Amino acid sequence: MSASGPEPSIRLCVLLWARPGADAALVDYEDRVLELIADHGARVLQRARTDGADGAPLEIQILEYPSQAALDGYMADARRVALADARDAAIARTEVLPVQLL
Repeated sequence: MSASGPEPSIRLCVLLWARPGADAALVDYEDRVLELIADHGARVLQRARTDGADGAPLEIQILEYPSQAALDGYMADARRVALADARDAAIARTEVLPVQLL
């Protein structure tokens, strides 16, 4: 903890587009990796799906990490990294936006 107090939490909006025909694979991959975030002190605040039509992302997530170190730990988690091939096969595009909840 710094002299100015605890590090503020990090909230991210994650937008995910599936590869053609890979909607179920994207959902399966996300089900698996989102189970890991609690091990890093993080949590899923919201998870929603669209039909992916007209260029919309298939899945939208709002995630909260207690710190940058927690986010970095999740990104480097060997269990997550081991699923990279599944991710590459399922997910065409990802956008991550830092957000503030209102």
